[in-house]
Amino acid sequence: MIGDILKRTRMIYGYKATEMSELLHISRSYLSEIENNKKQPSLELLEKYSEIYGIKLSSLILLSEHYDDANKSNKSDKFIRSMMIKFIEKMTPDLEE
Repeated sequence: MIGDILKRTRMIYGYKATEMSELLHISRSYLSEIENNKKQPSLELLEKYSEIYGIKLSSLILLSEHYDDANKSNKSDKFIRSMMIKFIEKMTPDLEE
């Protein structure tokens, strides 16, 4: 579910839930419902996430789809490690020189 990815990404970027809810202009309880997969975020809200993180909206959605597939096949830990490596490399391109 996309809520898992949004929560993990928030944590990677070091945002507290209260900070993120303020940036998104939503209540803390609504953010919690999204991150716990009780509610689905709107496309508009996903666009705000992508702006905050500097990640393409399509990348967030694709990451969520791959995460769901990995969870279904019990390969979620391996998937998360692989995606984190790619994510970190993408966020620190100057270190590859």
